Amino acid sequence: MDQGSIARILKQVSGGEDEIQQLQKALLDYLDENTEIDASLVFSRKFYIAQWFRDTTMETEKAIKSQKDEDSSEGTHHAKDVETTGQIMHRAESRKIFLRSIIKTAPSQFSTLKMNSDTVDYEDACLIVRYLASMRPFAQSFDIYLTQ
Repeated sequence: MDQGSIARILKQVSGGEDEIQQLQKALLDYLDENTEIDASLVFSRKFYIAQWFRDTTMETEKAIKSQKDEDSSEGTHHAKDVETTGQIMHRAESRKIFLRSIIKTAPSQFSTLKMNSDTVDYEDACLIVRYLASMRPFAQSFDIYLTQ
């Protein structure tokens, strides 16, 4: 991964969201911007939004399940674990709100919300996709699967 390019993209993307959300916004803007060139990008954009929403929901469910498992096995809860679960829930909720706002925005309205068109080009979009894919659980545990 080219961390320098990721950092450059994050500097160019406006917003106070977390890093993942900024990269998602940059990728969605790129896809929306180029839908006239390639109609399949409309499907790609919708797929990414749905996948990210699903991932956020799964992350929330895992946090709740792990909290319940710890409660039933230990009887007491460590303050750190509660804080971590709370942070996960808060981050997941903010990502869901972001994705819902993107879904509700009509394509014609979305063009007024775009960042500069020079921010993300094809190579940057490919880099963002690779970076976001590397953050998924399967990619993070790929070495374990290969070892087994």
